[in-house]
Amino acid sequence: MTAETGAPPAAPTRGAPDAPAAPGAPAAPAATPSQARIALRSVRRSVAASARSGLAGVRRAGTAVGAFTAPVTGVITPVGRLVLAAAVVSLGLAWALGWIELAFVGATLLAALLVAVPSVFGRMRYRVEIELQPRRVVAGERALGRLVVHNAADAASVPSQLELPVGRGLAEFVIPSIPAGGEHEELFAVPTQRRAVIVAGPAASVRGDQLGLLRREVRWTDPVELFVHPVTARLKPSAAGLVRDLEGEVTKTITNNDISFHALRAYEPGDALRNVHWRTSARTGQLMVRQYEETRRSQLLLVHATSAAHYASDDEFELAVSVLASLGVQVIRDATRLAAATDRLRLDTATPTALLDDTSRIEPLEAGAAPVRDVVREVAKRVPAPSVVIVVGGSRAPLAEFRAVETVFGSDTQVLVFRAERGAASRITRLGESTVVTVGALDELPRLVRRVRP
Repeated sequence: MTAETGAPPAAPTRGAPDAPAAPGAPAAPAATPSQARIALRSVRRSVAASARSGLAGVRRAGTAVGAFTAPVTGVITPVGRLVLAAAVVSLGLAWALGWIELAFVGATLLAALLVAVPSVFGRMRYRVEIELQPRRVVAGERALGRLVVHNAADAASVPSQLELPVGRGLAEFVIPSIPAGGEHEELFAVPTQRRAVIVAGPAASVRGDQLGLLRREVRWTDPVELFVHPVTARLKPSAAGLVRDLEGEVTKTITNNDISFHALRAYEPGDALRNVHWRTSARTGQLMVRQYEETRRSQLLLVHATSAAHYASDDEFELAVSVLASLGVQVIRDATRLAAATDRLRLDTATPTALLDDTSRIEPLEAGAAPVRDVVREVAKRVPAPSVVIVVGGSRAPLAEFRAVETVFGSDTQVLVFRAERGAASRITRLGESTVVTVGALDELPRLVRRVRP
C-alpha cells in the first residue's frame, strides 16, 4: 500500500546528524552573528578602555598630589606615620565604641605630633664645603676630612645639627651659632683599612623633635669620593718580558708589507713594484718580489675573574686585586698597550692613577658569574687581538677553566694565569700551553714575574 503523496515529511529526530545534502543542492546560508552579542562585546571593550583611562588618570592625579604635598608629608618619619595612624584608629574606635580611654589616647598622640611641628620650622643660609686630604691613599694609610660651614646670612645662625655620611658610617656634628659671615670647622678621620671607594656626603642639616616624629633635611653639598687604592708591588721595567722588541712581536703570518724580511717569490699580477727585488730579478731573468713576516706591537689583555666562589677568603680576593694592579701599573709604565677588565667592569688604562682608581671599585661577584673562558672571550671582543693574555683568579677556581682560555685565541697568543693563594708556596707551573703562577704573598710577586717567560 503506497503512502499518500500529500503527507508532510517526518520531522528529524533531535540530536541526529543532518542528512548529507544531495549532490548539486545549494549550500545552506551561514548563521548570522547575534546583534546583541556584537553590542555586548562593544560595550565590554568600551568599559575596559574607560577603566584603563580612569586608572591612568587616578595615578597621574596621585603623583601630582604627592609631589604637591611632599614638602609637608616628607618631614613625617616612619615613627611619626605610625603615631598618626594609631591616633586615627584610636579616635575612630572611641567614636564607634564610646570608649573615653581610646579618645584620650588618640588626643595625646595627635598632641605629640602638633607639639613637634614648630621644631622643623626655621631657615638657614649655609655654604658647606667638604675637603678630603689626600683624595687618594693606599689601603692602611691615613686620610683626614674637613667640614667647613659658612654662614651666608646677614644675622647669626641658630645652633643646628649636621649629618655627613662617610662610607657606611654616619658622622654627626653639632654646629653652634655662627655670626654673620663667619665659619665653623670640623675635622674627621676616614677609615682606610681596606681598598674601597669611600663616598663622603652629601652633608645635610637636620631639624626635628626629640621623639623623632618629624625630621626635615636640607642638603648642602654633593658627594665627594675618596679612592683607597690596593697595595701594590713595585716591578722592574719589562720584568714580565711582555715586550720582546721595540718594533713589535714577529708572528707567523706572511704579508707583503712589513719590516721583517722572510723570503722571495715570483711576481704575480697586482704586486707592488716597490717590493720587486731587482738584483735577483736580473740574475734569474724573472721578476721576484719580497715577502715579510708580519709584526705587531705587543697588546696585553688583563682579566680579573671576580666570582666569589673562586676565592677562599676576602684576604685572598684582595691579594688578587693587588696582583692585578701591580701588573697593570707596570705594563702602563712600560708603554705597552693594555686592556683590563673584570666580569662586570671595564678598567681605565690611560694612566696608572686611572687604573688604580678603577681597581678600588672591584667587588667580588656573589652570584651569576660566568665561566672564566666566557669572561675572557667577551672582553676580547672589544679590544685588538692580544699577544699576551693574563688571567688573575683565586685558588678555588678550577684549573680546567683557566686552560679553556687557550681555546679563545690562536697559537700566536700566550696565556698567563696568576692564581692568588694566600699562604701557599709560590711557584710557576705549566698547564697545557699556559703558564700558571701561584702567588702566596704580594712581596713575592716581583721575583715570580722576573722568572716568567711567555
